[in-house]
Amino acid sequence: MFTAWRFRQVKTRAFMTEIVTEWAVSPGHVPYDAAVAVMEARAAAIAAGDAPELVWLLEHPPLYSAGTSAKISDLRDPERFPVYQTGRGGEYTYHGPGQRVGYVMLDLTKRGRDARKFVRGLEQWLTDSVAPFGVTAERREGRVGVWVDRSDKGVGYEDKIAAIGVRLRKWVSFHGVALNVAPDLTHFGGITPCGISEARYGVTSLADLGKTSDMTKVDSAMRAAFEDIFGPVHAAEPPRLPEQ
Repeated sequence: MFTAWRFRQVKTRAFMTEIVTEWAVSPGHVPYDAAVAVMEARAAAIAAGDAPELVWLLEHPPLYSAGTSAKISDLRDPERFPVYQTGRGGEYTYHGPGQRVGYVMLDLTKRGRDARKFVRGLEQWLTDSVAPFGVTAERREGRVGVWVDRSDKGVGYEDKIAAIGVRLRKWVSFHGVALNVAPDLTHFGGITPCGISEARYGVTSLADLGKTSDMTKVDSAMRAAFEDIFGPVHAAEPPRLPEQ
């Protein structure tokens, strides 16, 4: 396992690049199928050299999405919210209001073609994003995402505060991360989040930890942390959604 110090030394140089990436934030709740259509099109355009990279922050209405490793037995309540099959890695996860989703469309051909390092960079992005709010989050071997100690609940208890699920096509990434700011945590009860059923592993949020529910402040922290790891960004208009 990496110590925080050792990993920080690696991550600060991992993806520093001259590439300038667009950074867009969508208001409201973006329909999931519309977001996937936008990502698919943008990733193809990036691979073709016809569009710049994009980090797209948004919220979704309540839904469950199934990654390529999802098991139907982990969908506990299939009638609760819409369920979407998706090509990202991982298992079942929940998206909904109060959760900051970050879809990350980067050209890894220009960034070293190292998928493992890319995922480590995403994990570090998330841990660095919550640190300004007084939250110590860490990665865990064998458990993708970032976790916080919950020894207040019992010995060995940890809660997941953010999830990661990405896909690469022609070395362009899409899908991304989901950081729990202030979602309704009971909504996770309809699935076994990320396939982890042990009682000592749960889910939490910044609001649940008594920190913040201010999405604007979280966005600012996420942008600063992203630039430290992946390089500079500049503000852009959010993508136009396809007509529903």
